[in-house]
Amino acid sequence: MDTKHPDSEIIDGLGGTAAVARLCKVKDPSVSEWRKNGIPSARRMYLETIQPDAFRAAESAKAARAA
Repeated sequence: MDTKHPDSEIIDGLGGTAAVARLCKVKDPSVSEWRKNGIPSARRMYLETIQPDAFRAAESAKAARAA
């Protein structure tokens, strides 16, 4: 079963698995796990600090789906 965590949208908004791996200086498989389990809080804070627009876009999309 391949269930994606809502943070997967944020990863996509940041340019995908490889781009996020480069930003966080980790390997691609680590970010692939984040798609299933969520972005770890310290990494999330870092990413939100350097790329706040990706987080805003994900929140907007979530709100639009809920409406």
